[in-house]
Amino acid sequence: QVQLVESGGGLVQPGGSLRLSCAASERIFNMAWYRQAPGKQRNLVASITNIGSTKYGDSVKGRFTISMDNAKNTMYLQMDSLKPEDTAVYYCNTEIGTRAYWGQGTQVTVSS
Repeated sequence: QVQLVESGGGLVQPGGSLRLSCAASERIFNMAWYRQAPGKQRNLVASITNIGSTKYGDSVKGRFTISMDNAKNTMYLQMDSLKPEDTAVYYCNTEIGTRAYWGQGTQVTVSS
C-alpha cells in the first residue's frame, strides 16, 4: 500500500512563498496536489506525470510550480505570491488503478 507524507506547510504573509513536499513510499508515476478550505470542496491545485507533464488550476497558474524528483519518489509544490485565498489544507494524491491514495494533509495559512 502506497504511503504519502506531506510536509512544508505553515503560516506565511500575503505575497510570501512556501514549498510543500510529498514523499511517497514507492515509485509513483502520476501525482497531484489538492487543497480544501473550511466548508469547501477539495479541489485540484496541480498535477504532474512521470515524464513531467503538468496541469494547474486556474487560480494558481503563474504562481505555483509543481515538480517531481523521481530518484527520491518526492513531489514538490513551490508556492509564490501567496494570497489569503490560498489558505487551506493541502493534500498529496496519487491514483493506482481504481484506487486513490491521499496523504494526511498539511495546513497552509496566508495571513498578515
